[in-house]
Amino acid sequence: MLGRQLFATQQEACMKAVGYQKSLPIEDANSLIDFESAKPEPKGRDIRVAVKAISANPVDYNVRKRAAPPAGETKILGFDAAGVVDAVGPDVSLFKPGDEVSYAGSILRQGTNSEFHLVDERIVGNKPKSLSFAQAAALPLTSITAWELLFDRLGAVPGKSLDARTLLITGGAGGVGSILIQLARRLTGLTVVATATRPESQKWCLDLGAHTVIDHGKPMKEQIEALKLPPVALVASLTFTDQHYKSIAEFMAPQGKFGLIDDPPEFTMSVFKGKAISVHWESMFTRSSFQTPDMIAQHQLLNDVADLIDKGVLRTTLDQTFGTINAANLKRAHALLESGKSRGKIVLEGW
Repeated sequence: MLGRQLFATQQEACMKAVGYQKSLPIEDANSLIDFESAKPEPKGRDIRVAVKAISANPVDYNVRKRAAPPAGETKILGFDAAGVVDAVGPDVSLFKPGDEVSYAGSILRQGTNSEFHLVDERIVGNKPKSLSFAQAAALPLTSITAWELLFDRLGAVPGKSLDARTLLITGGAGGVGSILIQLARRLTGLTVVATATRPESQKWCLDLGAHTVIDHGKPMKEQIEALKLPPVALVASLTFTDQHYKSIAEFMAPQGKFGLIDDPPEFTMSVFKGKAISVHWESMFTRSSFQTPDMIAQHQLLNDVADLIDKGVLRTTLDQTFGTINAANLKRAHALLESGKSRGKIVLEGW
């Protein structure tokens, strides 16, 4: 009897997780592994979330490929999660056990590919009431990135009054593009142009609200000029910036704003100098990494997104569900993301 109780206690103190120990190609058997870890205890403003669903993002495979953990350690990946608050630290004031939440965690901490996860309450939002855990898990990282890029970096004006400018979104069918199209179309008066190459991706962008779609696999300047749109004053460059930024500079309006989120291997800002175009970097991890005074803005932002979802203004960007949260299914998700052929978001749910 005592042995069974001890075993049960040990089981309760452990959790399932998926992680990696070496930076390996996703095809390698050990690129991601299933393992068990100690259940973390919340302190300070941390809440512990029982993770119900997660989604995969390009940052997941970028970290896996570039940042090997110290010898003998296993790094848990993952940022997006939706789940239920299980326990709270002594300084928590925004949430209580039982609350349903969704969020994107910090790049400096262990990730969400685990049964239980610690996260600072200031970067957590309420789960949209109208969505399942899987649908909600698709949204946080991309929503924060898109919102901050559109309003904080590019300075778009919220409100539906006519804005005589065009926003160009390169890579519109990806995770960030899928929510950015919606935010720009539903919350601003901008003309929204997305780029996509495959017919199914182009249709995806139009269904999300883009006014029109062009093919970034072909010269963009000619396509933009043929459309006779308002001047392209704002650009959200979401992928392959190094391949497109010089040609974009040719047709951007003077004194425009160029925003990017990727890590281009080559990028020369001087191509924008003649037109006095400003360049803006967006990283949704900045606030949590540096504990900025306005860190709680991400809590408020996610609550605003949840409210817009529940009112029917925005919709989830979930495209595919890859089954339960384990190494095999996460490998499939990473492989599809690395192929550059994914659309919207890939979600895994349950253990």
